Amino acid sequence: MRRITEKKERYLGVKLFLKPERCNSPKCVMIRRPYRPGVHGSKRRRPVSDYGRALREKQKIQITYGLTNRQMNNLFKEPLERILLTLEQRLDRVVFLLGLAPSPRVARQFVSHGHIHVNGRKVTIPSYHVKVGDVVAVRPESRGAKIFEGLEAKFKQYEPPAWLKLDKKELKGECVQNPKTEEINLAFDANLVGQFYSR
Repeated sequence: MRRITEKKERYLGVKLFLKPERCNSPKCVMIRRPYRPGVHGSKRRRPVSDYGRALREKQKIQITYGLTNRQMNNLFKEPLERILLTLEQRLDRVVFLLGLAPSPRVARQFVSHGHIHVNGRKVTIPSYHVKVGDVVAVRPESRGAKIFEGLEAKFKQYEPPAWLKLDKKELKGECVQNPKTEEINLAFDANLVGQFYSR
């Protein structure tokens, strides 16, 4: 599994933190082998076309959020601003931004495995839309789990985005306002993906 996820990062040429514990260390594949996978991966390649760049940006979103082609197609029928807000306010994204998970991929696993509560109720849908006033927390029964060890030390040097309020002792956060479009920092170019779906 590790080789598959690392190949995806090498092919796209960007860290997606699919394996966060390795991406934050010298073992990161993008440091050891910063070229495309395959026998001829290290050789010079032809420039990527506009279509190729748009396709890669699309794949970044799909890999990061675990979306199918149908979900992507439905998502990009919306205006760009709405798309950005939809992705930014997904439950798995909020769990990551609160610092409760080391990567969006791990955050998605936390949600789907039932470790996360929203307003005191377990939610296992990573795409759940977090609204203003919603409280996202680690399930009380899961707080002692090994996967959440070390969060207190991490929180000493971490602050979430301004639209989220984090209670570092209780391992929970609240959405206090909707994020502003200019504050959203995603690892892909949504404009290029929009061009891909407008073809």
